[in-house]
Amino acid sequence: MKLLGCIAVLTTLAGAAVAAEIPQAERRSGYSFMTADTEAMQDEDTANPGMLWVLDGEALWKRRAGAADKACADCHNDARASMKGVAAHYPAFEKTLGRPVDLEQRINLCRTNHQQASPFAYESRDLLALSAYVARQSRGMPIEAGSDPKLAPFVEKGRELFMQRQGQLNLGCINCHDDNWDKKLAGSAITQAHPTGYPLYRLEWQSLGSLQRRLRACITGVRAQAYDWGSPELVELELYLMSRAQGMKMEAPAVRP
Repeated sequence: MKLLGCIAVLTTLAGAAVAAEIPQAERRSGYSFMTADTEAMQDEDTANPGMLWVLDGEALWKRRAGAADKACADCHNDARASMKGVAAHYPAFEKTLGRPVDLEQRINLCRTNHQQASPFAYESRDLLALSAYVARQSRGMPIEAGSDPKLAPFVEKGRELFMQRQGQLNLGCINCHDDNWDKKLAGSAITQAHPTGYPLYRLEWQSLGSLQRRLRACITGVRAQAYDWGSPELVELELYLMSRAQGMKMEAPAVRP
């Protein structure tokens, strides 16, 4: 019955009129939609489960790996200084590939090119841990992703994907997150989809997870075929979401319901 109810609500959303983008002054982090208990969990590092991954990431930062026998710290020194503000600019343009890469892909590029080690698998604990550790250094800093002019066509592709209806439910991201934010879906608040806290700990998952995991879950939820991990489409959608969150503060690792 719960599934049928969700489908009924989503079908109603699918028929809703498309609204304009949320004005800058009305943009809110997902944090503001949470209960006081969940906010308190995010605010206190000793209660935030995501900090366990951050601690693992700190150890990985210093650990040598690969044929080059190098650690991240050998090139970048103390992450608290060298990585400050870095995650707030991702996804970023990678000139050797001619397209944007997200933070997880950047870590794997460094791993293969400089450490001469095998890339971490998507959603592996090691990749999430290093991503969380790097992102943690930008907590409280404004998001600046998408400001590079070379990213403009990719931001636009991400925007088109955000608006595109897809799947058996014929829904686009915009139908929930622009048209119906602050309403309820299956008892949960519909947020504005600003990715201020990734990778984040989701109570539903009982684990840390990446933005790509969340996007794939949403796409599957509208009965569409999810894009492959690391696909250009997912990175472009990440880029658009981060670009429209420009000026909002980084929260990683955030906690969400």
